[in-house]
Amino acid sequence: MKQAKVGVAARGSRTGRPIMVLLDALGRRWALRVLWELRDESLGFRALRERCDGMSSSVLRDRLGELVGAGIVAAGDDGRYGLTDDGRGLLVALTPLSRWAEDWGRDRSDRG
Repeated sequence: MKQAKVGVAARGSRTGRPIMVLLDALGRRWALRVLWELRDESLGFRALRERCDGMSSSVLRDRLGELVGAGIVAAGDDGRYGLTDDGRGLLVALTPLSRWAEDWGRDRSDRG
């Protein structure tokens, strides 16, 4: 899989604009789930895979490689993965979207 890199073409952008590169990286299957599971603590590969029910080891390896390459996740010397400062900043930036999604979901469930 291609690493997310600003200035290099990404899905939806020939120019590699930062927002398009980020959306490409986050739009990959399981990428957001990996970030979500790392939100509170660093985890080893096996523990992370267990929390991401249904994810194959090869897909998790690919996603971790991409997220590490993008500087959003870091691999520690102890074999655990955790969010970098940029990764934590990304979760903060996604908080308004998460709130919007909660409201949107509630509105949809109210409609029956």
